[in-house]
Amino acid sequence: MIITVGSFRSRIARVPAIERSIFTSSSRNLYFLSRPMSGSSKITGWADSKTGEFKRHQSAFRDFISKKPGAEFPPEKGRYHLYVSYACPWAHRTLIARKLKGLEEIIPYTSVHWHMQEKGWRFATADEKLPGEHVGPDPIHPDYTHLRDIYFAVDPEYEGRFTVPTLYDIKQKKIVSNESSEIIRMFYTEFDDILPEEYKKVDLFPQHLQEEIESTNDWTYNDINNGVYKTGFASTQEAYESAIAPLFSSLVRVESHLASQSHPFYFGNTITEADIRLFTTIIRFDPVYVQHFKCNIRDIRSGFPALHRWVRHLYWNVPAFHDTTQFEHIKRHYTRSHTQINPPSITPVGPLPDILPENEEVAAVKAAMGVKK
Repeated sequence: MIITVGSFRSRIARVPAIERSIFTSSSRNLYFLSRPMSGSSKITGWADSKTGEFKRHQSAFRDFISKKPGAEFPPEKGRYHLYVSYACPWAHRTLIARKLKGLEEIIPYTSVHWHMQEKGWRFATADEKLPGEHVGPDPIHPDYTHLRDIYFAVDPEYEGRFTVPTLYDIKQKKIVSNESSEIIRMFYTEFDDILPEEYKKVDLFPQHLQEEIESTNDWTYNDINNGVYKTGFASTQEAYESAIAPLFSSLVRVESHLASQSHPFYFGNTITEADIRLFTTIIRFDPVYVQHFKCNIRDIRSGFPALHRWVRHLYWNVPAFHDTTQFEHIKRHYTRSHTQINPPSITPVGPLPDILPENEEVAAVKAAMGVKK
């Protein structure tokens, strides 16, 4: 028998109060503050010292590539360079959108090393052999060792964080944007006039679904995308429990939505922004967030069958999702960069495999479905 959301909830009465509240209370939006990183601030100091709550900073660069006449940043082949980390879910969004829209020859990219230390993201050296394409020195600035060097070259007085993704204008030597949600929107439409027809017609934010996507984005971001961080970086028990409750209630909400439809994607038969924004968190959930961020009330592979089916379909069948996912970067970054969470920097071996094939299930799910080992 397949585990359903209904049977999942029917067991709530037998679990502890904190877990029970996750599935019975409505999602709560927790406020988060912005704090620039001065030279003396630890780059890993992300929790409020009084409340213990994680604070998501606001992106500092918010310009836009536009095909409108006279735009400061017009769409041109080879003019822009995208800096990412394969480890980062926000940067992962841009790699997926870039590939879905066929922008590989128009916007080149460089991935930083997975290890983030006090100076932030660094570029891999030429002799370091890391998985994934374009992991190496900065091809635009060969002498730069860290992403921060670009930020300081653009603004010597910059006091914010040095984040990925960073979309850089080579011609003007300016950072266009370091806000992932806006970079992917640029990729959707602004380069269409120089794209082949097959990619020009790819619509990841269709007009008839925009209201639903925006509404979904709001709670998905607050409770899931950012929710795993609010849970993982909480430095008090109260802050942790306040974050994990809406995280899992929203995962149940997604599970219910996906279980109610027969289509492979979040909103039907075509990929949309909703798939991109949710995927980059769910693909990291079992390998990292369950153990490292203590998001361990359920894992995806045994506790959310519809979500598990959805994420595997994207990973195994759509190259834009599969080819941009690098589990070594993901697992090593979180477990070895966040020393306030994991002081000895030990990377767990499991779960194995990082993601299951589409036709396989974990033993508990097989038993529930009546499938023999």
